[in-house]
Amino acid sequence: MTDHRAQVDELLADYARSRELLAMAQQRLAAITATERSADGGITVTVGSRGTLTGLTLADDVYRTHRPSALASEIVRLVTSASQRALAEATDVLAPTLPAGIDPKATLLGTADLTPAEVAPAPTRDGAEDDGDTEDEDFAATNWVAEGRRAGS
Repeated sequence: MTDHRAQVDELLADYARSRELLAMAQQRLAAITATERSADGGITVTVGSRGTLTGLTLADDVYRTHRPSALASEIVRLVTSASQRALAEATDVLAPTLPAGIDPKATLLGTADLTPAEVAPAPTRDGAEDDGDTEDEDFAATNWVAEGRRAGS
């Protein structure tokens, strides 16, 4: 009977250690931030551990030194870069808490149990991958009556 008690005690101790390790990892994950600055120092972005923009600082003259589209592109570039750095740090924090063979980056991205085909961008109707850019789409030749097909298709 003491053998079973020792096994239960060992399991409870393992559970307590795992729980403590996970709690520390969660605290470290919550504290992760990454900051990027533009080359001229006029734009500063900060993101949290999930890549969410948490801070944006624009110098007073940034509107004179950047056209609106260039400013938007630079902000997106900086946020993307900061998000990648935050993800890399979060991956390093999470890795020791996961079982062997589990990809911490895929776990953080929510793709750990998906196949590569399920993670790939969905193809559009014409078979090309959707790049997410809807600004340049021209629907002038679309025949909406004929099930959304382009006229002449």
